[in-house]
Amino acid sequence: MNKQELVELVAKACAVSKACGERAVNAVLDGVKSGVKKSKEVRLIGFGTFSVRARKARKGRNPQTGAIINIKASKTVKFTPGQDFKSAVNK
Repeated sequence: MNKQELVELVAKACAVSKACGERAVNAVLDGVKSGVKKSKEVRLIGFGTFSVRARKARKGRNPQTGAIINIKASKTVKFTPGQDFKSAVNK
């Protein structure tokens, strides 16, 4: 499923236009982004938790040349599915 299919699903479930469905989906996604950026964690009970994780600096290898390169430390987003979500997927 891509974003457009999700918009159509939300619009149909709420009996609204696709434009309204798209605004709703965008609002949820923007809320998750700003929540993770601000508080480092967004917990949606039954669905899962988005959190920030730090990656340490490390050595890597350029696959074309084989040269060793330094990879900078960075932050990434981790998603941990909730129990209800896991159960739905494993059925």
